[in-house]
Amino acid sequence: MKKTNQHLKIINIAVIAHVDAGKSTLVDAFLSQSGIFRENEEMKDCVMDSNDLERERGITIYSKNCSVMHQGYKINIVDTPGHADFSSEVERIIKTVDTVILLVDSSEGPMPQTRFVLQKSLEQGLDPILLINKIDKKDARINEVVDEVYELFMDLNANDRQLDFPILYGIARQGIVVTDPAHVAHISVESESGKAKKSAAGQDGLDISPLFDTIIRRVGGYPDRKAEPLQFQISSLGYDDYIGRLGIGRIDAGVLKAAQTVAVVGSDGSSRLQKVNQTFVYTGLKRTAVEQVTCGDICVISGIGDITIGETVCLPEHPISLPVIHIQEPTMSMNFIVNKSPFAGREGKFVTTRHIKERLEKELEVNVGLLVEATDSTDAFKVSGRGELHLSILLENMRREGYELAVSKPEVIFRKSETGRRLEPVEEVIVEAPEQYVGGVISELNLRKGIMVSMDTQNGRAKLLYTVPTRGLLGYRSQFINQTRGEGTMVRRFFDYEEYKGEIPGRINGAVIAQEEGVSTPYALANISERAELFIGAGTRVYEGMIVGLNSRNEDMIVNPCKAKKVSNMRAAGSDDAIRLTLHRSFTLEEALEFIDDDELVEITPTDIRLRKKVLKELERRRTGR
Repeated sequence: MKKTNQHLKIINIAVIAHVDAGKSTLVDAFLSQSGIFRENEEMKDCVMDSNDLERERGITIYSKNCSVMHQGYKINIVDTPGHADFSSEVERIIKTVDTVILLVDSSEGPMPQTRFVLQKSLEQGLDPILLINKIDKKDARINEVVDEVYELFMDLNANDRQLDFPILYGIARQGIVVTDPAHVAHISVESESGKAKKSAAGQDGLDISPLFDTIIRRVGGYPDRKAEPLQFQISSLGYDDYIGRLGIGRIDAGVLKAAQTVAVVGSDGSSRLQKVNQTFVYTGLKRTAVEQVTCGDICVISGIGDITIGETVCLPEHPISLPVIHIQEPTMSMNFIVNKSPFAGREGKFVTTRHIKERLEKELEVNVGLLVEATDSTDAFKVSGRGELHLSILLENMRREGYELAVSKPEVIFRKSETGRRLEPVEEVIVEAPEQYVGGVISELNLRKGIMVSMDTQNGRAKLLYTVPTRGLLGYRSQFINQTRGEGTMVRRFFDYEEYKGEIPGRINGAVIAQEEGVSTPYALANISERAELFIGAGTRVYEGMIVGLNSRNEDMIVNPCKAKKVSNMRAAGSDDAIRLTLHRSFTLEEALEFIDDDELVEITPTDIRLRKKVLKELERRRTGR
């Protein structure tokens, strides 16, 4: 175990940006150029995105820590999520850093999530550093983007020091940061793609040293407050299979030692005596056990089994809590229900109410943006989160762990104003698409009670800014992809609660419902496909009440997808021409949640995602309908 007596010069930084601006790639460059990898060690792309889902989707979901050394300074780096649904992660992390690197794409400019994370940073009194990334793009508009960032800072009421931010320019995929875009004019690019060759280690004598130097000049080291009483607030939680729950945060003042007795002060002011078992710091990507951690450093502690986010660890004789961490409330909810379909328990390992309850309680320990409530039924839980993606990531993790359950259609969470009026969540939406498809997008967003804020066209592409009720955006993403032939992009973030906008039309087409249990046949599906879009292929096991397609009309249609062609004395069952079925539509978890109606459920198992009616039997559905 290492001992750290001397006061290190410590700087904590967070990299904040919108999705796909290059945060994780920039962190790769930090790690590569600080010498934490051996020369013969292979370094993966986006090394901080260690979760399987993060690697598959190419997004950061959980904020993570690492550290590098530069000119005698220890720089702790936090890689934050870029998607608005995981903003509760960002809100907590901002409290533990000394500055933020605001990463902005050289052609996209500031996006909705950029505004959110920047606002949180400015409220904490941090002085950001602006880094315009991807300056090698053919459509880069560097000067306009810098102007847009200045406007954004002024909109968010930045003070004079915050407005006087340093501006750097970079190509994170090459590990290059410069103070003037002209400095990269000479670098070699690949002739085929026109993009610079990927290398986190830098190229042609250029690296990220200007960024290191700017951080040190802008922030300096954390003040030496180790003589003061201990103050250490928990900003995130972790779990280790061997040592249990971990509390993570920055030590604001004092020194924390392993095996020390401390007072843990809750948000309500109550305190309890606990003993810290081990103390850890980050060295590169690894968690290293040390005898003590001084103020300014990111510290990980074990041994306190019930520690939660926002609690302050202090000396027993000085139990002073730090200000409470406020997290924005959830905007969307859905019911997690025990699976009761005819196929229940065939594919999943954890299927009971107890299993689901324990898994949700475990998630609550680390996922502070989540809320779990009991319902009238003992077999269902109401789970609320920050958006569809926030909830679907939890469901995807659960099904990969072997859980089996059914979930209802996502519903927005309404509020009441002081005057008793009904309020609903509204989102800010930025749409970018080729001009020829924009008419259909505008028409659809208007139907969904959206209000256009601005429209701009450039180089044959239109950029629309809308405010749309969250209800109106449910189920729209797949339709948007079809409308824009896959060439459009749509990004959204929570905007505000506004007055209820009135009724919004839902799904127009009815469902095609299986009438019996069995295995689907090509003969039956070929007949059904003439009147409906299919969701299953031949040889799929189905049950009564399962949704197997989308009707071309607005009412539900009951069909038998298991009907086989009968043999007669005139011909054999296979004597006709070979049946050619059109490709059926497959659903991802998010698409399934968007598709279902109020009387439908998504059945989620480790191997399958099925759509079904809440009431499986046709007679019972008719009675309910009456």
